[in-house]
Amino acid sequence: MFEIDKLRVDPAEPFDISKHDPGDTGLAPGDKEETERTSAELELKIDELQELLYAGHQHKLLIVLQGMDTSGKDGTIRHVLRGVSLQGVRVISFKRPTEVELDHDFLWRVHSQTPAAGEIVVFNRSHYEDVLVVRVHELVPKEQWKQRYEQINAFEKMLTENGVTILKFFLHISSDEQRKRLQDRLDDPTKRWKFQHGDIEERKLWGDYMKAYEHAIEKTSTDWAPWYVVPANRKWYRNWVVASAIVRTLEKLKMEYPQPDLSKEVIE
Repeated sequence: MFEIDKLRVDPAEPFDISKHDPGDTGLAPGDKEETERTSAELELKIDELQELLYAGHQHKLLIVLQGMDTSGKDGTIRHVLRGVSLQGVRVISFKRPTEVELDHDFLWRVHSQTPAAGEIVVFNRSHYEDVLVVRVHELVPKEQWKQRYEQINAFEKMLTENGVTILKFFLHISSDEQRKRLQDRLDDPTKRWKFQHGDIEERKLWGDYMKAYEHAIEKTSTDWAPWYVVPANRKWYRNWVVASAIVRTLEKLKMEYPQPDLSKEVIE
């Protein structure tokens, strides 16, 4: 078994979020410094593979990042994908739905943002907000959000049947780590802009969110769109895990550069 697969949620097994330690670093190739060196090598490899993906114009990769506030979604994108060309890579952040979006089904606004051939698309938060925030804040009836698990599975199955490879990462931090990071935002003038008073109110709902994540991950980790629970208390470990999974996934596509027909070309 590839080491990172130990963090993959088995669709056939019950999922208990309490059994996943957000501070674990047990799969790391070495200490922090060695792991960061390995991550740098993986980032270069992602750059190479992304160019292959774009040139071949056949495969599509969708990366879904979910996690509590301060779990490091922005930081993961910044570190893991810092070497890639902006051509062929998009990052989408889904905000509060507009009135027009609310007039449609919850997946309507998502579908148009999925990757085209040759693209990597990263969802920084995603359609999963509609079984997380919506559930915790009781924005729709229970009967409605419960139906969405199977609707999400069907949607993602349809995407994979049309050439999209899906990787889903839950960046798992502890409540104590979130408290420290929120305090850092207040203490650091360069980070203070990120702080919102609503962060404190959302933090009071930690237990409700953990339950919502547990159910969502258990019900939507599938063979075609697996969830990886990434211990994210240590940023250097989080980055290595995500980079490793992306490299392995792209390598499994066995991509090659397309060969142009040069039989009639003459350069004078």
